[in-house]
Amino acid sequence: MSNTIIIADDHPLFRQALRETVTPLFDEANIVELESLSETKALLEQEPITLLLLDLKMPDTEGLTGLMMIKGMYPQLPIIVVSATEDSATVRACIQAGASAYIFKSASLGEIRETIEAVNAGEVFVPQKVRNNVTEAEQTELDNIAKVSSLTPAQLRVFYFLCEGQMNKQIAYEMSITEATVKAHITSIYKKLDVRTRTQAVLMARTLSELTPTELKPVTN
Repeated sequence: MSNTIIIADDHPLFRQALRETVTPLFDEANIVELESLSETKALLEQEPITLLLLDLKMPDTEGLTGLMMIKGMYPQLPIIVVSATEDSATVRACIQAGASAYIFKSASLGEIRETIEAVNAGEVFVPQKVRNNVTEAEQTELDNIAKVSSLTPAQLRVFYFLCEGQMNKQIAYEMSITEATVKAHITSIYKKLDVRTRTQAVLMARTLSELTPTELKPVTN
């Protein structure tokens, strides 16, 4: 059975560079180039994927949301984040949110190859320059991201609507589910986030300031 690799990036030249690097690492790989999160989600629904190389910033996604949503729906899928952002906090946040590795767009072909080989071998790979101790503030942020990333896709949708100030009845209508189901989701959300009130949940949401309804609403319950 051939491997299907997705390269999701809106920059054609970088997609081409990744294709040239990935091809020798997989026998008879079917490498698919996509330029949006929506296209990526659509293909993931159609067939098994061996590896996803995901740009953090595409026309319909910004930040961790796309990564977290895909990881929530496909927890076994290895995802390598590809980004021009090179600050340590972003790298750590992506790993905490479920990425198997992080590639800087400034990385050499050798570095990219090393990362892909490590992930292909089942490892979690972090760039050398960010393998150091985190500050207390960074650790708190990472802990919050880990808690939010533990939510299921349906719980993430409820969480978003909570942060928008919607009541249970409104959430039930938006998601086409019962109020009882909404309450059950909220109970699970509070437990996973280690909070007791909606206000505390909203404060937690500030960790993910990029959350957008366009990315949350298409997710099935």
